[in-house]
Amino acid sequence: MKSELKPLKPNVSEASFMTVDTTITMESESSTEFSTDSYTTSEKIRYHLKNNMLLVLTMLSIVIGFAAGFGIRWLNPTKDAIMWIGLPGEMFLRMLKMMILPLIISSVIAGTASMDPKSNGRISGIALAYVNVTNVIACIIGIGLTVSIKPGNSAGIASVQSTVSESLATEDIFADLIRNLFPDNIIEAALKQAQTKYIEADQPVLSPIEGNWSDAANATVEVFTKTVGKVDSTNILGIVICCMLYGIATSTIGEAGYPFLAFFRSASDITLKILRWLLWYSPVGICSLMAATIAGIGNLEATFLRLGLFILTVTVGIVIHQAVVIPLIHFIATRKNPYPFYVNISRAWFTGFAATSTAVTIPEMLRACDEKKVDERVSKFVIPFCVTLNADGSALYITSAAIFIGQLSGVDMNVGKILIIGILTAVACLALPSVPSSSIVTLVIILTTLNIPTEDISLLFAVEWYLDRIRTTSNIVSHTFCARFTYHFCREELQRVDAEKEAEREILRERKKNLQLHKSVTFETLVEDPEYESEI
Repeated sequence: MKSELKPLKPNVSEASFMTVDTTITMESESSTEFSTDSYTTSEKIRYHLKNNMLLVLTMLSIVIGFAAGFGIRWLNPTKDAIMWIGLPGEMFLRMLKMMILPLIISSVIAGTASMDPKSNGRISGIALAYVNVTNVIACIIGIGLTVSIKPGNSAGIASVQSTVSESLATEDIFADLIRNLFPDNIIEAALKQAQTKYIEADQPVLSPIEGNWSDAANATVEVFTKTVGKVDSTNILGIVICCMLYGIATSTIGEAGYPFLAFFRSASDITLKILRWLLWYSPVGICSLMAATIAGIGNLEATFLRLGLFILTVTVGIVIHQAVVIPLIHFIATRKNPYPFYVNISRAWFTGFAATSTAVTIPEMLRACDEKKVDERVSKFVIPFCVTLNADGSALYITSAAIFIGQLSGVDMNVGKILIIGILTAVACLALPSVPSSSIVTLVIILTTLNIPTEDISLLFAVEWYLDRIRTTSNIVSHTFCARFTYHFCREELQRVDAEKEAEREILRERKKNLQLHKSVTFETLVEDPEYESEI
C-alpha cells in the first residue's frame, strides 16, 4: 500500500521566491512608439491636440488670466473682490501642496531603494556638482549684465524707507542648514524646521554721569540673544536626507526589504495618479491666479517705468540662462540636441510661472523625464533633491539686485565687492531660509555684510510678482536638465547593476522551478533519495 505523499522541504522558503518573482514582474515595460505617418494632416492635428490638450489649455489660461486681470483693474476692485477672484487659484495650490510631501517621501525612498549604495552615491555627487556649477554660472550672468547695463544709475528712482525687518546673520543661515540636514523629529519635520531667532531684551548697566563713575546711575541697553527655534515650514531637505537613508538601507538588506520597497513604489504611483487628476484643474487655477495678481497691482505702469532697466536686466539674464547656458551644458556633456526637451517641460514651465513654486510642478517634471526615458530611479531622487538645493533663478536675481541697490545708493561697486557678492550668493542659495520673500532676506544679509545701505530694498517688492515667476521657471528648467544630465553619466552603472540583479533573479527562478519539480515527486521516490533522508 502506497504511503501518503509528502512534499520536499526546501532550504529556502517559498515565500521568498514569490516575493522575488513579484518584484520581477513589477519592472516597468518599455512602451512601443506610436506612429502617425499614415494619418492625414487634419488627423495629425487632432491627434496632437488631443494628446496635448492640457498644455494648450494651460497656455490659454495664462493669456485669459492676464487679459482678465488688466480688465478688472479698470474697475478698481476691492481687496475682498480680488480675494474671491483668486480663490480658485488658491484652492488649486492647496490641493497640489497637499500631495507634495507624500510624493517626495515615496519617490525618494522608491528611487534610492532600487539602486545599490554605490549608485546612490554617484547620483548624489553628480547632481550636487551640477547644482553648484549652475548656481555659480547664474551668479556670473547676473553680475555681468548688471555691471554692463547699470540699472541703478538710471534717473528717476528715488530712495524709500525700507520695510524689511531684521535678518539672519550669515553664519546662522549655514548653521540652520546643517541642523535641518538631520531633523530630530521626522514627524515634526513635515511641519517645522529649525531657524535661529533673536530675542531682544533690556540689560541693566551702570552709566557714568558726565564721565564721573562715582556718580554712576543705572541704565538699560538693548541686547539680542540668539536661540535655536522652529518656524512653520516643511523641512524638505531633512525629509529628503532621511528618506534617502531609508532607501539605501532597504537596498542593502535584500529580501527583507522587498515588501517595504513595494509599498513605497505603489504609494508613489498612486500619488502621481492623484496629482495627474488634479492637474486637469490647473487651467482654472492658473487663470484665477494670474487675474488676481494683475488686478491687485496698484500702479503697474509707474512701477515698470521706475524699475524698467532692472526688470530688463534680470529678464535678459533669465532668458540667457534658460535658453543658452543650460542647453549648452547639456550639449557639451551628452552631445545631444537639448531643445526638443523644452516641449516636454513646457507644462511644468507654465504651471511654475503661474504658481511661483517649483515644488508644485514636481509631478510634471517627473512626467517630462519619463517621456525622455530618464530612469525613474534617477528622476525620483534628483528632482526633489534639486527642488531643495538648486536655485539658479534666485542666484541670478540676488546678485543683480545686490549690485543694483549698491549702484542706486551711490556705493563704489569695485571688483572686490562684486566678487564677494557672487561667492556669498552662490553658497547662500543652497540654504535659503524658509521665510516669506527668502531671496529678499538673503539679499539683506549680503548687503549688510558689505555695508551697503538697505533702505532701497522695498522698491523690489513692487516687481516681486513678476520676477518671482520668471526665476521660478529658470529653476524648473535647471531641475529637469539636471535629471537628464545625471542619468547620462550614471546610465552605464545602472545598466551594470540591472544586469547583475537579472542574473541573480535568473538563478532564483531556476531554484523556484526546481522546487516545484521536487513537489511532484512521490513519497517512495523521496525515501529512496539519500539527500532527503539526510535532510530529514
